[in-house]
Amino acid sequence: MPVRPVVVLPNPILTNPAQLVERFGSDTRDLAHDLIDTMRSRPACVGLAAPQIGVHLRAFVIDVTGHRKARSCAGETVLFNPDILRAEAPELAREGCLSVPDFTGDVARATIVVVRGFTADGEIRMIETDAFEARAVLHEMDHLDGRLFLDRVASPESVFRRRIYQ
Repeated sequence: MPVRPVVVLPNPILTNPAQLVERFGSDTRDLAHDLIDTMRSRPACVGLAAPQIGVHLRAFVIDVTGHRKARSCAGETVLFNPDILRAEAPELAREGCLSVPDFTGDVARATIVVVRGFTADGEIRMIETDAFEARAVLHEMDHLDGRLFLDRVASPESVFRRRIYQ
């Protein structure tokens, strides 16, 4: 499957709610593979939503395996039409995004999350997560709703130029 280019601001696909997936099959399986391959092609990337690769559908991939901040880990997970069933215990932490490459920001997000969605084959999948993985899920869910972490920063002073490591 191809690695797709990542859409960046100010592309309007990033600020419009994505559409529900209505049929599952080869198209959703292909999209799942493209999301995974594109996420894997970016160093330190732990999640990617379909709008970030120019696809206006409600789908995302996450994988926090091996991340130093992860406590829970559902492994490589692609969800279509996800819904948050529970979100609680917000905590402020720094976030970045491939679609906002020059900035990071401090965002309050729930640290306990339960999300339900569908696999690429249309099977129901539920994830109970916490800490960093919960943040990753909520960050990707925001993309599906046409929101970016910049819409949730604690204050204008909570936006920072991204550090460049060499």
